[in-house]
Amino acid sequence: MPYIHFTEEQKLQANAVDLVEFLRFKGEPLIREGSEYRLGSNHSVTVRGNEWYDHAAEKGGGPVTFLKEFYGMNYPQAVITLLNEDLAILDPPIDTPREKVKKPFELPPANKDNRRVFAYLLKHRHLDRDVLTTFVRAGLVYEDQKYHNAVFVGMDRDGTPRHAHKRSTNSQGKSFRMTAKGSDFRYAFNWPGSNNHLLVFEAPIDMLSFISKFHDSAWAKYSYVALCGTSSQPMLGMLERCPQIDTVHFALDNDQAGQLATRRLAKLVREKGLAVNALVPVLKDWNDDLCANFEQEQEVQHEQKLS
Repeated sequence: MPYIHFTEEQKLQANAVDLVEFLRFKGEPLIREGSEYRLGSNHSVTVRGNEWYDHAAEKGGGPVTFLKEFYGMNYPQAVITLLNEDLAILDPPIDTPREKVKKPFELPPANKDNRRVFAYLLKHRHLDRDVLTTFVRAGLVYEDQKYHNAVFVGMDRDGTPRHAHKRSTNSQGKSFRMTAKGSDFRYAFNWPGSNNHLLVFEAPIDMLSFISKFHDSAWAKYSYVALCGTSSQPMLGMLERCPQIDTVHFALDNDQAGQLATRRLAKLVREKGLAVNALVPVLKDWNDDLCANFEQEQEVQHEQKLS
């Protein structure tokens, strides 16, 4: 097999592929268990986002290692498959070199207003209006034109969009989540602050829910990043761009996958000599906590009216 050179961006993109969607596309039977999926063909293996874990073998990893472990692929085959490239490149015809064309990153066209996104995130997710408005005005959240999804934009230090994570705004039925093609996962949904603290979340709505729940006048001085899964790349990208950070607060989901990811990511941070702290939601995630608080407040107000 000829040597194939992959750029760092291609390696990152391959390891950021959503394994659940990949396996569904391949026709693999999956069993839903909370926020995870168990393989129908191997019940000891669970997948969530771009992470897998074999509970019997006590090991796991990302998409590339999954294809190597369970599909018998070597490294080049796995990366090419995940990048949706033609496997024929592994054995190209003589004197017919193939030039790989990278799909450029483009933000989904914006809708004329953000009415549905505001309605969904305020009425159903109970985010703080001032917090949401701040992110919308910064160009970090908007409504796409075609499907009216909420788009969470990740920008670089110059304010150039480099990543986009889309989520459906339907409050009932199956939700839709997808990262835009060509996204650079080092720049996933983030807010760079000025102080020395970084807070790490799994999803953009988790991040906005935490800020909504605990925000005060100083919230914008902190740095925040949503991994859009559990990949380490967005966190490492933030640490590279914000060298003043010396303390990382992990605020991932309160479930097995989230806490396993916290331990894995915390190890990377400690190896850099940085301090680590864990922030764990009471319920499954920070939006669940935020919504539960909202419901409690509504009950108290209702009781006060009756008394």
